[in-house]
Amino acid sequence: MEAIFHERQEGSLCAQHCLNNLLQGEYFSPVELSSIAQQLDEEERIRMAEGGLSSEEYRTFLQQPSGNMDDSGFFSIQVISNALKVWGLELILFNSPEYQRLGIDPINERSFICNYKEHWFTVRKLGKQWFNLNSLLTGPELISDTYLALFLAQLQQEGYSIFVVKGDLPDCEADQLLQMIRVQQMQRPKLIGEDTLQSKDQRVQKADLEQALDVSQPFDGTGMLDEDEENFQKALALSRQEIDMEDEEADLRRAIQLSMQGSQRTGLSDSCTLNTPHSAATNQSESLTSEELRRRRQAYFEKQQQLHQQCQNQDFHDVPTTSSNALGTDPGGDMSEEDMLQAAMNMSLETVRNSLNTEEKK
Repeated sequence: MEAIFHERQEGSLCAQHCLNNLLQGEYFSPVELSSIAQQLDEEERIRMAEGGLSSEEYRTFLQQPSGNMDDSGFFSIQVISNALKVWGLELILFNSPEYQRLGIDPINERSFICNYKEHWFTVRKLGKQWFNLNSLLTGPELISDTYLALFLAQLQQEGYSIFVVKGDLPDCEADQLLQMIRVQQMQRPKLIGEDTLQSKDQRVQKADLEQALDVSQPFDGTGMLDEDEENFQKALALSRQEIDMEDEEADLRRAIQLSMQGSQRTGLSDSCTLNTPHSAATNQSESLTSEELRRRRQAYFEKQQQLHQQCQNQDFHDVPTTSSNALGTDPGGDMSEEDMLQAAMNMSLETVRNSLNTEEKK
């Protein structure tokens, strides 16, 4: 494949590339093709002048730009045809009635020139194989014999004009080499700029990926860890507060139950001593509202005060100041829940002591 001459696209000089790829060498330059185009323009001007230099058609022709070339580097089919005449070659339109009547199989031809929207390229047979020498490709493209007719038909369907090159092409190294060997092409050549476009897309995708990673991953993870730790500590503190509140409520209820149980035992012992009937049916299994619980505590504290005074008058005839002061306070007044809990626990302890002292004296 390296032996095949292939000019790649530069500007709009596709006509030059088409001719040089066809002839397999640097045979034409833009200056030479421009000279041919100017010669054609002069021949056309002379023919138009035959109708009179003052004619409207002639003046209109002079005002129009050249139809054989332009500033971009485009050259017409007339320029290409005249350039090939130097080598004894001529062009025949592939789908013309004259050529179709010949009934020639495309595989038996030597080369084709294709044109679509001011773009020219060559399809040529080198040795025993066909190649697409389009200057827009990065290199020659191998075309199999079975695919050649389909390839030309596809070009016609896309709007291409196809010309058959008739005559003997100049000898070239690639044609001589490929007469002896056949080449295989593992990968089709890409269009010029396709690699650049793909690499640009890859760079853009890579940049977008890196930016997404930078956004999703902070530069320093300590700040996030500190924030998570702070949130965890706050949640733990709230959880502990809830547990403490539940524990305080549970302690209060247990103290009240102990107080009630102590009251039951004290009531039974006092009923034996003072013959005061008292019911032991203080079942705390029923559910009590907060207001009912407060009223019962207040009644219990008043009753405990009375019983305590009676027991102290009978047994010791002397009431301790601390106990009387503690019992003399209003348990249902402005005491807080914590004060009530402490008072209930003190009363429970004193009740238990009194009960033990009463049983020992008996």
